[in-house]
Amino acid sequence: MSVSTRNFGKTSDGREVTLYSIENGKGAKADIIDYGAILVNLFIPNDKGEVKDIVLGYDNVADYEVNDCFFGATVGPSANRIGGCRFCIDGVEYKLADNDEGNNLHSDFDTGFHKRMWKAEAGDDSVKFVIEKADMDMGFPGNMTASVTYSLSDDNELKLEYEGISDKATIFNITNHTYFALGGQEDTVNNMYETELMINASKYTYILPGAIPNGETPEVKGTPMDFTKPKKIGLEIDADWEQMNMVGGYDHNYVLDGYDGSLRLAARASRDGRTMEVYTDLPGIQFYSGNSIKPCKGKNGASYVRRSAFCMETQYFPNSVNIASFDSPIKAAGEKYHTVTVYKFC
Repeated sequence: MSVSTRNFGKTSDGREVTLYSIENGKGAKADIIDYGAILVNLFIPNDKGEVKDIVLGYDNVADYEVNDCFFGATVGPSANRIGGCRFCIDGVEYKLADNDEGNNLHSDFDTGFHKRMWKAEAGDDSVKFVIEKADMDMGFPGNMTASVTYSLSDDNELKLEYEGISDKATIFNITNHTYFALGGQEDTVNNMYETELMINASKYTYILPGAIPNGETPEVKGTPMDFTKPKKIGLEIDADWEQMNMVGGYDHNYVLDGYDGSLRLAARASRDGRTMEVYTDLPGIQFYSGNSIKPCKGKNGASYVRRSAFCMETQYFPNSVNIASFDSPIKAAGEKYHTVTVYKFC
């Protein structure tokens, strides 16, 4: 196991960006930059020993400074959507950026955690990235310190451990927005459609126009949302069904079965001799089928197109801050935020 560094270029305002590589002895390697705590590359062998980079991304800082799709990004302090760009804590109303047709998506497109420099601390098999946020920055209360630690094991487990604390009650709902292409990031034709997926959830959060949950959690059974048994992502992705027509495919939060705050299997995806298992201690996972990826050039000249890859974003439910029946993403002043997600490759 080793951690190494190299220069990844400079931001538009002249700040040096460093890429940290964590590599094990079995051919797996994760590359993360301190700009946005972004996972740039993830090299994973298949059952034949063939190693490929299986995540979408860019070769330079300039593209990450735009990064409309949030490739590989650490999103925070609040991932996903908040209806009406507003929420209340202890009777005080807070307003956020209107960046998604009357709603707030991923905190702030221009100043969110994915567009900031993080302080990095390298260990033997891990790198910890730390960020600070001032009170009312992006509209969120509290002077906040947050971190994400990436570690890679000899069992090909990429672990993301999130921590945080604030001096005011506030939202902590940080996630990783990596797009996975298990057949290799350069394979953009049938990669996602042919991926076989299982999600350990018998319910999902019903959405209204704008992709905002209304508090209902219907059964997936009998709908295109049903991944309780493995099926190819492409099988029903274009089904003429109102929930999917609204977002152009899959872009829904799944209510994970058996949630009790412990680390549990949330999903399993397989393609080309690579199987990825997702574990989380959170109540939900957002399955996103890359419906809004616009044609662009990615790493090593790869051409990314709509639905080139998929995301499995572990998190509190979208708009949970405004729905009392959902588990709350609010942490009290001085209360520690801690959650773990593991992407295990078999």
